[in-house]
Amino acid sequence: MDNDKRESIIGELKRAYAGELETVQNYLANSVDLDGVRAEEIKKSLAADIQEELGHANMLAKRIKVLGGRVPGSMELPREQSYMQPPEDSTDLITVIKGVIAAEDSAIEGYERIIKLCDQIDPVTQDLAVTLLGDEQEHRRAFVGYLTEFERKQS
Repeated sequence: MDNDKRESIIGELKRAYAGELETVQNYLANSVDLDGVRAEEIKKSLAADIQEELGHANMLAKRIKVLGGRVPGSMELPREQSYMQPPEDSTDLITVIKGVIAAEDSAIEGYERIIKLCDQIDPVTQDLAVTLLGDEQEHRRAFVGYLTEFERKQS
């Protein structure tokens, strides 16, 4: 693999790594901050997903290192998830659910970029991205289900 391709792949892996860690922060905040009886299922789901997202970050970090990159520290990580901030109203479950869906959409797009970038060049990284893509699609599907249920109850 030529150096430019390797650097492009590492760059996308670092972006995904930053996104996974930001998701962990926001899932943690929302899993603690939400209030109300109806919030319990969402809080449990977010808390369970924290470990999976942290596992994703760990796998990405290892792959960055294997490819010869340096795993970025906290001061080097961009933050983009304005849609995942805990809402002012701690009972506003729909805002949190929509934020999770947006975060999953972003992760899915990132893994799809990595898959395309690695095609015919880096099958190991591509395989990792395919696995993580599947996990993110599952998370998204679960929260789309929550959104459907909560929107029906509001009608």
